[in-house]
Amino acid sequence: MCRSIKTLREPFTPQVTDADVEAAALQYVRKISGFRAPAAHNAAAFDAAVAAVAEATRTLLEQLVVRGAGSGTTDRSATAAS
Repeated sequence: MCRSIKTLREPFTPQVTDADVEAAALQYVRKISGFRAPAAHNAAAFDAAVAAVAEATRTLLEQLVVRGAGSGTTDRSATAAS
């Protein structure tokens, strides 16, 4: 796997930025394609793949439920109701 991709979910990374997501997506696409930088005729496909992986990563991170990660990850709607 890509060793330079860091874990982007709590509790490993409490604050994930768009730059973090984009960097991980870029590293993933580089690893899968075997290209550090694509040739001009592959640039559009490469860029589209990076965008798709970044969007999938954002969706995954938004939908993950992390249990037992500490007080910073409690369900705020549940605490507000009590």
